[in-house]
Amino acid sequence: MSNFYRAALSLCFVFSIAIVHGKSLNTTPPDSTTAIVDKASSLYMVEEGKTSYGEGKVRDALIKFRQASVKDKYSWRAVYWISKCHYKLNNYGLALKYANSAMNLGKDKINDEIYYILGSTYHRLGNLDTAKINYQIAFEKLPKLRSFDLQIAHNISQCEFATEILKNGNSFERVRLGGDINSGFDDYNVLLTNDGKTMYFTSRRSNTTGGRLNPDDQLYYEDIYKVEWDEAAGEWDDITNKMGKLNSDGFESLHWISSDTLTGVITWNTTMMDIKKTTRVSDIAIIKKNNKGTWNTAKVIKNKSINTSFYDGSPTLTADGNTMYFVSDRKGEKSGRDIYVVEKIDKKWGTATLLPEQINTKKHETTPFITPDGQYLFFSSDGHEGMGGFDVFVCKNLGGTWSAPVNMGAGINTVNDDIFFSYSKESKKAFVSGYQITGKKASIDIYEIDMTAYEFPK
Repeated sequence: MSNFYRAALSLCFVFSIAIVHGKSLNTTPPDSTTAIVDKASSLYMVEEGKTSYGEGKVRDALIKFRQASVKDKYSWRAVYWISKCHYKLNNYGLALKYANSAMNLGKDKINDEIYYILGSTYHRLGNLDTAKINYQIAFEKLPKLRSFDLQIAHNISQCEFATEILKNGNSFERVRLGGDINSGFDDYNVLLTNDGKTMYFTSRRSNTTGGRLNPDDQLYYEDIYKVEWDEAAGEWDDITNKMGKLNSDGFESLHWISSDTLTGVITWNTTMMDIKKTTRVSDIAIIKKNNKGTWNTAKVIKNKSINTSFYDGSPTLTADGNTMYFVSDRKGEKSGRDIYVVEKIDKKWGTATLLPEQINTKKHETTPFITPDGQYLFFSSDGHEGMGGFDVFVCKNLGGTWSAPVNMGAGINTVNDDIFFSYSKESKKAFVSGYQITGKKASIDIYEIDMTAYEFPK
């Protein structure tokens, strides 16, 4: 039994003795206060929930915090943590609802980080002025070190940048893909083949191979899906994740296919599978089609500078398949995820090198996309000046060096995470994955963007 729980039981005992001897404790009237036993139980549940939250098991934590709130309906702590869980689950409307409720319950006793939660939630909902006000209060009330850890100054800067860039309206129009491509679960990472008539994408929907939930984030594992363009109907149809041995009971995400469609490169994670040999974390792997035209089992690239004991994934290759850019968090003690490049010489991969600091910041760079000719690199970052979360940037290969990254602007970018940008020169279309906010909840969806009028930076 924990010391916290023993203390709670002792408090209950003292309360009982006082009542027996006719000595009322100095409390509010019984009809407006929760029994002290329920208060103690609520506090204990909050501590249990915080443990689950710290382990990344947000849905388990949310259950505990809800139970704690039922036990003690006057507990601002339980409601405060319910708000944090909903924000983590991208349920921004619910996060705002419970944050305001926690403020009303806690008043001057509440944790000052509530202002950071309010600022973040208003930011994601696009209420930039109110977000800035709450960020500023959090910045003034919280210790400097905590404000630095939460990157509050950076978030205020994002609000100011977004306000300025939105004055001129959206530069692009995002159109949410119809049909069954967007499922209500997280859908992202488009790859077009067959002259744009075949689309591959990644999804964490319920019919994923094996039907398993990731014990960490408690979402379904990733699978690769394929869908065909129906010319007669004018829509995407016939979605499937049954493609030979391409999908397993683990995580798979397809990022590149050769022009002859016989070879591909994926991010592969089998650490949760009950097999003898698994990937170390997420690794980059090669897939090939067999004589029957179906995919064989993936094979991890045997190169210690590409696949390490850290996360390695999101590979993107030039058309000839000889230059690959990918993401790794192997230098996580100094920065977040960074983008690396590696060349293939005589059919063998060389040594991967880190892209320069003008691209890689101390925060996170992710989901790169290199144009087939190797001229332009698109990527998402939360370290460069953006509107909020991850924004999409582009830079030009100048031969041995790179131009400064340019923010792709409103329409492609929003105040939420915008990731997995890809571009088709032939169709003059791009795809990006971002949050679709429906009611008080959100999920990652795939959007199409008309790039006909887009001018690449010089």
